[in-house]
Amino acid sequence: MTERLQVLVVEDDLGDVALVESAFAEHSIPSVLHHVADGAEALAFLHREEPYRDAPRPDLILLDLNMPRVDGRQVLASIKGDDDLGSIPTVVFTTSAAEEDVFSSYNARANAYVTKPLNLDDYDRVLVAIRNFFGHTAALPRRASDQEST
Repeated sequence: MTERLQVLVVEDDLGDVALVESAFAEHSIPSVLHHVADGAEALAFLHREEPYRDAPRPDLILLDLNMPRVDGRQVLASIKGDDDLGSIPTVVFTTSAAEEDVFSSYNARANAYVTKPLNLDDYDRVLVAIRNFFGHTAALPRRASDQEST
């Protein structure tokens, strides 16, 4: 991938956001992280509503489940139920290991479900694995702007 990997991080815990930023910053995969603190902001970002009119289409979404206002379950259902947004790989990245959350996330068409590790080294290792998979290994859907230039 020659362009920067555009990643939308939907997370209300600023400590977790800092850990994601650190894991994505120290690598050969050029990436740009966009952060929103809740599901309502995520939907505004994805639909390019104010104040996100110029927001890029993400190549990857890291989505927490438990957030204020609109939770991650509702955001996931909205993303995957939208013909335009549904192709964006969405990884549920959450503290919940509840079987019901795992099942309902995959049922809502999450591309992966990852429980946040408690140990900082494991946390970083998991984020690096996600970054490497979506930055190097997986073929990602092309953005509309990419298709127009070919």
